[in-house]
Amino acid sequence: MRDDDLRAIFERVKTVAVVGYSANPERPSHQVAEFLHSKGYRVIPINPGLAGQYALGEEIFPGLAAIPADITIDMVDVFRQSDAVPDLVEDVLKIMPKLDVLWLQLGVSHPIAQRRAAEAGNTVVASRCPKIEYPRVI
Repeated sequence: MRDDDLRAIFERVKTVAVVGYSANPERPSHQVAEFLHSKGYRVIPINPGLAGQYALGEEIFPGLAAIPADITIDMVDVFRQSDAVPDLVEDVLKIMPKLDVLWLQLGVSHPIAQRRAAEAGNTVVASRCPKIEYPRVI
C-alpha cells in the first residue's frame, strides 16, 4: 500500500473500533488506541473481558455486534491472532456492510480473509500499525 493510500485512510476515517483492546497501558492495543484518540479519532474499545467498563471516554463492548447502531465505525483495527481473522471478517461483513477499512496489526494477516474483505469493498491494511504509519505519512 502506498503512502498516499495510507494518508487518505487517516484523513477519511473518524471512528475506529479496536478489537482486542487492553486496559494494560503496556500493551500495544492500549497504546495504539490512546494514540489514535490523541489524534482526534473516536476509539471504540472491544474486549469481552472488559465489557461495560469505560476507556477513552467510551464504553468497552464485548464484540462488534454489541456496538449500538447509532455509532458508525469507519475502521476496525484488529489486535487478534491471524487465525481469528476469518471469523472476524465474516462478522464485519454481516454487522458492518459499509465498513471502510479493515486494519490488521503488525504480524496479523490471513490472505484468504483479507481477499474476502477486499472483494466486499473494504480497504484492507495488513501487518502494519497506525501508530507507526500515521506519523510517517501525515
